[in-house]
Amino acid sequence: MKRALLALAALSVLSVPALAANEMALAQSKNCLACHAVDKKLVGPAYKDVAAKYAGQKDAVDKLASKIMKGGSGVWGPVPMPANAQVNEAEAKRLAAWVLSLK
Repeated sequence: MKRALLALAALSVLSVPALAANEMALAQSKNCLACHAVDKKLVGPAYKDVAAKYAGQKDAVDKLASKIMKGGSGVWGPVPMPANAQVNEAEAKRLAAWVLSLK
């Protein structure tokens, strides 16, 4: 039993970087990185700053997914975030969950 748990834990740790790489590739393919970076402000806020702002909010994934798809303004300054029609709801939720996981 202990071996099975250890093996499962090892697999989950090994898969985290792969999952992060998949989400980064999704962000690149949807042109998110034209305006955002993980750890520094570009046109929009750094993803780590977004994660810090929404930390602990139960509805954060849904809130951010909606902003990803529909756009928004006024939260991070005067520059609006345009709507991203090329991002579907499932992709938006994946991206939002990934951003919120960054520390």
